[in-house]
Amino acid sequence: MNVLVVSCNHHVAGVQIREKLAFSSEQQLSNAYAQWKELHPDSEIVVLSTCNRVEIYAADESEDAGVSFDDITRFISRFHNVPTDDFVQSVLAHHGPRAVSHLFEVACSIDSMVLGEPQIVNQVKEAYRVAQQNDACGPLTNVLFQQALNVSGRVRTETRLAEGRVSIASVAVGEFGRSIFSRFDNKTVLVIGAGEMAEETLQYLKSEGVQRIIVINRSRERAERLAGAFGGEAFDFGQLDHWLSRADVIVSTTGSEEILISRKRFEAARAKSDQQPVFILDLAAPRDFDPLISTLDDNVFLYDIDALEETCNKNRRLREAEVRRAMEIISDQTDRFMQEIYHRATGPVIHRLREHWGEISRAELDRLFRKLPELTDDQRTAIEMTIQRIVNKLLHPPLEALKDEARAGTPDGLLQAIRRLFQLRDK
Repeated sequence: MNVLVVSCNHHVAGVQIREKLAFSSEQQLSNAYAQWKELHPDSEIVVLSTCNRVEIYAADESEDAGVSFDDITRFISRFHNVPTDDFVQSVLAHHGPRAVSHLFEVACSIDSMVLGEPQIVNQVKEAYRVAQQNDACGPLTNVLFQQALNVSGRVRTETRLAEGRVSIASVAVGEFGRSIFSRFDNKTVLVIGAGEMAEETLQYLKSEGVQRIIVINRSRERAERLAGAFGGEAFDFGQLDHWLSRADVIVSTTGSEEILISRKRFEAARAKSDQQPVFILDLAAPRDFDPLISTLDDNVFLYDIDALEETCNKNRRLREAEVRRAMEIISDQTDRFMQEIYHRATGPVIHRLREHWGEISRAELDRLFRKLPELTDDQRTAIEMTIQRIVNKLLHPPLEALKDEARAGTPDGLLQAIRRLFQLRDK
């Protein structure tokens, strides 16, 4: 039995790679599942596609190697018309227990950009629902994803993992932003730059109800891509000063080596505004905004990455013990899951082995009884019981070894050896 996950996530791949590989609609997912089943009818598959990750969980109960990393990457390449070489270095593959543990970590948001964020479990649940709807699941993936949702529930109720924001974006929006604005749905957000930090901050702002998003980047193509992902608008860099005067929230994440917005430049933009409160998140390193901008008037609130990181690190330290507790739960549940799976794998072999030796002993007893018709019923019963005890004693060592291996989680080699030694064939 095999469980394999191929993952392109925020740890190893940039936004552009993930966008190329994403499954952006339920219809696209349905098409993918249909094509997969034509190629691999005996395998099970669930696709998890979010703004932060594209992951494919494949499983099968075959005794052979089953679906491979190359099978999945070739499929992704053909489906999205993206050469394998363009993305293969940006994906990870996990097998067996590590694949199971990875899904549990994802469902519990241990593997998220934002530790403890609640959205991911709903995304896992939705991915599983769509896979079921397309008849892509089977015994292994059903148990795997149901268990992942159960583990997520345990971590949520038995730890305080979701308490205290630990990402720069979550602190910026949830703690500092909320101290300035009571609502965000009526605010205009200006994003300068189109990198991952901008994307992550927009996720939080969008969850707070932001409607109007303006993205400006030196590369218009990248600005349009980021704006499109969040229902915003992209503008040329030459219009930056216009939007500086109109934005309520400004998020800057460029890679500029020098100050991008001087005090004088922002003062000129401010003079064209209504002097409304403006919340500036300078997430660039080095900084994009002159720190003196914060002294222009009492309605200018400028936070740089140093102030945000200090709060993040404080919250993260408070949560370290909760992360350890969550990982203990995940480790324990991974072991339990693998024991259950291996038990399912060993069960048919144990049954077939007993059946095989039962057939042999029955045939030999029938031959003996034909040669000795004078045996009484009691004598026949005594002989049968003796033969049964001999068979049980002969089978005891290999069966106990198989059970021990299953408990340890590594019975595959022994399963194959027993099949060869006893010449077992599936019926």
